[in-house]
Amino acid sequence: MRQINRAAVLGAGVMGATIAAHLANAGLDVLLLDIIPRELTAAEEEKGLTLESPQVRNRIAASGLDAVIQMKPAAFQLKEYARQIQIGNFSDDAAKLRDCDWIVEVVIENMAIKKRLLTETVVPNLAEGAILSTNTSGLSVNEMASALPPEVRKNFLVTHFFNPPRYMRLLEVVGCNETDPTLIAAMADFLSRRLGKGIVYAKDTPNFIANRIGVYAMYNGMQQMVDMGLSVEEVDAVAGPATARPKSAVFKTADLVGIDTLAHVGNNSFELLIDDEERDVFKVPEFVTAMVAAGRLGNKSKQGFYLKENTAEGRKVSYLDYTDGTYKPTTRPKFASIEAVKMIDDPAQRLKMVVAGNDKAAEFAWRTLRDSLIYTVKRIPEIADDIVNIDNAMKWGFNWELGPFEMLDAIGVEAFVKRAEKDGVDVPEQLKSVDSFYRFVDGKKEQFDLVSGKYHAIEAVDGEINLHILKKAGNVVEKNANCSVIDLGDGVFGLEFHSKMNALTGDILAMTHKALQRAEQDGVGLVIGNQGVNFSVGANLMMMAVALAEGAFEDIDMAVRAFQKATMAVKYSSVPVVAAPFNMTLGGGCEFSLHADAINAYAETYMGLVEIGVGLLPAGGGTKEMCLRAVNLAKQYDTDVSPFIFKNFQNIGMAKVSMSAAEMRDLGYLRAGDSITMNFDRLIADAKQKVLALAANYRPGKPEEAISAPGRSVAASMKSQLWNLAQGGFATEYEAVMGGVIADVITGGDVPAGTVISEQYLLDLEREGFLKLCGNKKTAERIQHMLKKGKPLRN
Repeated sequence: MRQINRAAVLGAGVMGATIAAHLANAGLDVLLLDIIPRELTAAEEEKGLTLESPQVRNRIAASGLDAVIQMKPAAFQLKEYARQIQIGNFSDDAAKLRDCDWIVEVVIENMAIKKRLLTETVVPNLAEGAILSTNTSGLSVNEMASALPPEVRKNFLVTHFFNPPRYMRLLEVVGCNETDPTLIAAMADFLSRRLGKGIVYAKDTPNFIANRIGVYAMYNGMQQMVDMGLSVEEVDAVAGPATARPKSAVFKTADLVGIDTLAHVGNNSFELLIDDEERDVFKVPEFVTAMVAAGRLGNKSKQGFYLKENTAEGRKVSYLDYTDGTYKPTTRPKFASIEAVKMIDDPAQRLKMVVAGNDKAAEFAWRTLRDSLIYTVKRIPEIADDIVNIDNAMKWGFNWELGPFEMLDAIGVEAFVKRAEKDGVDVPEQLKSVDSFYRFVDGKKEQFDLVSGKYHAIEAVDGEINLHILKKAGNVVEKNANCSVIDLGDGVFGLEFHSKMNALTGDILAMTHKALQRAEQDGVGLVIGNQGVNFSVGANLMMMAVALAEGAFEDIDMAVRAFQKATMAVKYSSVPVVAAPFNMTLGGGCEFSLHADAINAYAETYMGLVEIGVGLLPAGGGTKEMCLRAVNLAKQYDTDVSPFIFKNFQNIGMAKVSMSAAEMRDLGYLRAGDSITMNFDRLIADAKQKVLALAANYRPGKPEEAISAPGRSVAASMKSQLWNLAQGGFATEYEAVMGGVIADVITGGDVPAGTVISEQYLLDLEREGFLKLCGNKKTAERIQHMLKKGKPLRN
């Protein structure tokens, strides 16, 4: 396969423009083309433009790019990546396609339109060896390929992105009958490595894998809701995290996708799935048809199954009563079976407990899962050759915590079959002979093949490390309730957090020293990383709240000292330490990362020192580290420290969080030599490779003893700004107080500028400032509010 450096996206609608943005995120140069407008806008007429003006002829592509630049959540990891996208139109710029290595078609889901674009515009301008793909969500790739010359078909395939492309990992790959298998493998590797996609191999069947199963599950859920007399709100209370699915459950997901899109997929499925035994499930319910007719299309029309309004009393959320078409105030229904699993982290355990319950929520969960899981079993080998592709499709495309076959294992296959048969449901014969769909044998994970009736090993992917499999293989060398030390191979060890939300606890701090000792004695380096939902959300706030309530300030002082000791041990280990942060990396999680020799971050890392939100300051070395980085930058460029220290002060005082790993550079969290991994599954392996590279010529550091303090004059300038903010109503009085404490610490305390201080001196200042804030009742109020409401209090 030719190297891909330049790509073209044909179609600048929401999907096309967001795909173009993500290709730019991956470092590609992108050509974004669309049709020429048929008439002028009023604004264009006023400017004296004509239909021949380039500004007019490129208007649709330009509008698509402008919209995606402003989009929230952001489609670009950095806004400046938009500069990598060049706009144009099909008529004037088709010849530019000859310079593209990959062309992806993203126009309307209409076979005739797609064929015409491919044959008339693309094929005459396709470079030899260039790759051509379609983003169709379910049209036949073989029918589309029939319009292409034979030499083009071998490089033609489906690359079905899920929306929004930056955030949704799933990408379904489908070749036509003539597609070169080596091209499919090479493209899958490229899409995985460069774009960060989770690749699923689908077949040329309507709606492929994820939409076939996911939309069936949604429509079946609607049927069961009507049959049981449940409300939209009640269904979403059941079909979310309690049953290993996303918080958006059924109807919030429908609003997100678009009710018109959901209806289109349902109609398309019903029309094309003539031989599907469950075809009638895809019939669009009358209330959904009525919603589309009334313009209730979900989030994009600001009303769908839910209506959100800003009123004088605050934000009001209502749900649709599908029986009469009116909106009713939400009541947050509670069910015993759902409440019982709220504190359980393991999704498999949650699911098993809910379906075993005896209230109507448990009954709804059982009925919908029973039907959806049996439907999925019957789809092999029709839509996929194995269970792994289907499980991954549902986890990556619909954000299920467990795939369908993992759900069957969680419930227990034998128990599932017995209960389904008791209900009088037709259970597939192959399901009756399975003990479990996944198993571990000699440290290797195996999957059950429904076609052959045998187990097959799931082959490891080069460049990926799965911590769960390593642990099953006996690679854990140290462990406690909240963290483990794992042998990653080649002399590299991994420190894995697995506490609730990966919050930092005393035993994690203690294990940090053991992990470092193990790496120093028996290996060459350490990776700090895990494969949970988030790297770490910071310190355990509940423990802090209890300590404050009891007035246990000595215990808090000891805890802060232990935290500082752990991060300093990371920084000054005799072997290299690499942090592998991802997703939420907040507070203490950020501080751990800042003390590593290097960071290898996942592209979607949201990192920040956010302690001020709960009335505290970063005291695990975070404030100290940001002071050092500012001082060292000023020293490196032989300039005044003020702009560097002010920036870092603002980052802490405003609790700034990166919205991508790329943004971490501007915030000062990533340095030269740090790197970003696009594919989450490669993160630990990439961090391990960085450790090995550093270990080749590693020189341990020593705590700094000759730091030039920014001093009290800089702190005074910071406090002056805080006073102005408070006077202008932009900061509360207590926020100004907290900011003053942070200013004193980050500038080196009450000393003249240039005073020589040590790293330990800054750590002591951090700890004193932290304890000072702990003694203020407003900090306790902030912590309590965060624990109760999940958002910061501005008191």
